Parts: sequence; structure tokens; C-alpha cells
Amino acid sequence: MEPVISLNNVTKRFGQHVAVDSVTIDVPKGRCYAWLGPNGCGKTTLIRMMLGLARVSSGEIKVRGLSVPGHTREALSRVGGIVEEPRFYPYLSGRKNLEVWAAHQGREAHAAIAPSLDRVGLADRANDRVGTYSLGMRQRLGVARALLNDPELLVLDEPTNGLDPAGLAEFRIMIRELVDEGRSVFISSHILSEVEKMADDIAIIEKGKMLANGSVADLMRGGTHAISVRTTDPDRAEPLLRALPFSLGVSRVAGDVLEVKVEEADDAALLRTGQDLFGAGIGILELQKKGETLERRFLELTGTTAGELGGASVLAAPPAADSPADATTESR
Repeated sequence: MEPVISLNNVTKRFGQHVAVDSVTIDVPKGRCYAWLGPNGCGKTTLIRMMLGLARVSSGEIKVRGLSVPGHTREALSRVGGIVEEPRFYPYLSGRKNLEVWAAHQGREAHAAIAPSLDRVGLADRANDRVGTYSLGMRQRLGVARALLNDPELLVLDEPTNGLDPAGLAEFRIMIRELVDEGRSVFISSHILSEVEKMADDIAIIEKGKMLANGSVADLMRGGTHAISVRTTDPDRAEPLLRALPFSLGVSRVAGDVLEVKVEEADDAALLRTGQDLFGAGIGILELQKKGETLERRFLELTGTTAGELGGASVLAAPPAADSPADATTESR
């Protein structure tokens, strides 16, 4: 099956700075593909190139089998997208904003306004001015706008910014429903726990370079597991844990909690850890297996610390604009 997005050695330079460095991926149709990376790694730049908003310095991009640029209009005719924060007329209602947009798209887009608002959970606020919307509501309105042309492909740049936990769960369900309908979704996000539940495939980049890509299951298998230990004497416990035959390293994650990296956190490893600590007269307050998570795998591959993870989003979005000309850069 032809990929819905194909990138072949795509590179983008700004002067001497390489924002995207020889990225090659094929995004399968009918799946949710997540693009992950720390702040400034090139996620938004890549999305802008895919949507024809920036030109590649070298390499080739195809969307729906058509080159961008070259056949941009045809390629994006069934693509909906958001780049950075969606922008709207703040003094118009959510519904009126979509009507303005639909006027450029055709009769079918106008008929899609009500179901799109309902799908993103904004039907009851559709007649309120966008200026009264929270960031999360504007994000959802942006998704509604991206759905107006009945897209085969949705390209969403950090669409979960500003959503509360309930909103995140609703968004995840909505994305899975869209994929179940046969649509393709390409999404960038730094909310790793949600991506782990939402995405079928993942690519991880750092400083514009691809570090890993594949299915969520394959990436998780490629990481390490751990045994978490909270003891009465972590200073004495640390060298003992490093000496365990299956230990791949020990890190102190908090105060008296140590983590032993292992290939497999099975019962035998757990038992041996407890026996060696007891044998050395070190009290065990907690001892548990820790399976691989997307967050742990992400941190391992990018070298990002847990403290930096909260800022692992796209470059700061510019202030909201008041003109539809700005909005055209975000949804096709």
C-alpha cells in the first residue's frame, strides 16, 4: 500500500542551522503516526514543509502520492491540519469562524460544520465568541476546522496543548475513531502517556535527526526495564545493586529510591535483588518491577532528563492572529 506521507532524505536549513536532517520515513495509511522530540527538534518545521508552508532545502516530500511542492494543491485537497496554536477571529463565535472558513471550501464543508463541532465536543459552546474560549477549546475548534473538508489525512501539531485530563481522554477517543474510519493521522505531541495509548507508530527525533521509528510495541521492546528499590540505606545499596549479574546500571530517581536497569524485570531478578539486600543487612521498604514505558524510552533515546520533559514541546507559538489570512496556514 502506498504511504499517505513519504519523506525521502528531507533536510531543512536556516543559514548554518540544520533544523531537519536527512529524515526518511513512510507513514502508512489508516494509522495514527506520532512525531516526538524535545523542544526545538524540528517537529513543527517538518509539518510546515509537509503542508507546503516551507520549502525543503533538499530531499523529497510526497503527500497522498503527490509531491509537495509541485502538486501541493491537489496533494492537500483532502488534508486537514493545524500548525502551532489555531488562530481565529476572537470577536466571532466558534460557528461563525467555521462558516468563514467553509465559505472558501464549498457547500460540503458548510454542511460539515455542525457534525464537526459535535465531534470535538463544542456543540454547546458553538455560539459563544472565540475570545471567551480556553486554549484547549481553541485547540478543539482547530480540529473541527480541519475536519470540514472530510480529510483522508489529518496533520496535527501539538493538538492536545491546554486540554485537561478529561479533554485528553476525549481527544484520544476521537483520534482512534477517526483512524477506525480509515483516515490517517500524523500528530506531534509531548504528552507521552497519551501518545502511548493513541498512536500506532512513532518516530523520535533529536536535533532534527531521526533516532528511532516503528510501531509502539516494537519501540517498547527495544528499551530496557527496571527494578525499583526503596531501602533504608540507599548509599550502601547502590554498589550492591550495580554488582547484580543482570544489572545494566543503577540510577537514583528520588531520595531513597534506586532503579536497576535490566533487560527483563522477571521474578528471578526481583528475588535475587531482595536476597542480596537482605543478606547485606539493608532494609527494603519497596521492591517492584517497572516495565518499559514510552516516557522512559523517549528519555533514553533523546538523553532528555525527566525535569526537561515538561518543556519538550514545539517552539513557542506566536500570538493569536485576528485575520483569516493567518488561519489559512493551519488548515487545508
